[in-house]
Amino acid sequence: MAQERYINPYTDFGFKKLFGTEFNKDLLISFLNALFEKSNQIPKDEIADLTYLNAEKLGRSASERRAIFDVYCTTKSGAKFIVEMQNVFQQFFKDRSLYYSSFPIREMAKRDTANEHWNYELSKIYTVGILNFVFKDQEEQENGDYKTVNEFSDEDLFHVVMLTDLTTNKVFYKKLAYLYLEMPKFSKTESELLTMYDKWLFVLKNLSRLMERPKELQERVFEKLFRQAEIAQFTEKEYSDYEESLHNLWDITNAMNDAEMKGFGKGKEIGIEQGIEQGRTEGAQSEKIDTARRMKAEGLDISLIAKITQLTPDEIAKL
Repeated sequence: MAQERYINPYTDFGFKKLFGTEFNKDLLISFLNALFEKSNQIPKDEIADLTYLNAEKLGRSASERRAIFDVYCTTKSGAKFIVEMQNVFQQFFKDRSLYYSSFPIREMAKRDTANEHWNYELSKIYTVGILNFVFKDQEEQENGDYKTVNEFSDEDLFHVVMLTDLTTNKVFYKKLAYLYLEMPKFSKTESELLTMYDKWLFVLKNLSRLMERPKELQERVFEKLFRQAEIAQFTEKEYSDYEESLHNLWDITNAMNDAEMKGFGKGKEIGIEQGIEQGRTEGAQSEKIDTARRMKAEGLDISLIAKITQLTPDEIAKL
């Protein structure tokens, strides 16, 4: 049972309650505007309002993969936002981000009719990733040479990725941007919170550890957030859903940590993929299925679930 006063925003339930409902869309607007204000690399495009869209996207045929976003919305200007909370490292996380952004791009293509021809003009597309892990580049993976969180500063955690002309080092296309927050690198204390960006990151990282709203977070938007996040105010159904989501997070995190620790303990020469395979202990079939089902609900790739649970991709796809 949950003992905290406030929900954990890293859970699927917590994240969607705070950022994925019409009633709380002002929280999402404030958070996204804080990211825009922080970055001097993307055009200032303050959001006044937004509309939530269907978060499940299907491929063009039954054989194509689908995508399920945590939050998918659009602004009055037509800009599209995919907002994702990602708790555990995935080998092909960057590939997944690119794949997900292809869905809103395809949606903008007008069907060719006798009276209408598309001129290929696209609206802005932003993918926002709140990551509860630190990026591991391919070279680091191969060498087993990982930096610790303490080797980074808070300024290293916010990444703005855009298409760039490497010859001129200028942005080639400004309508497609990927914004990533490596949350383990954030270490500011309450007394150091000066901007809305700092305050939002502090809340995301520490909400479930707090017993009251810090005096540095007196803005109206945070007053509402703490009120919405208070577990004691949940209905019986909300509390049950949150508990299930919290246990899912624990199971997935523990499985990943256990796999990586046991795998890397065998030496750098094993490599991360073999480490995950060797690190996952065998269990009862029912336990494997339950763990796989929870991982699948959290949006992890089937290939990664298969490596951890030792189930086949076909078995996982049927869950």
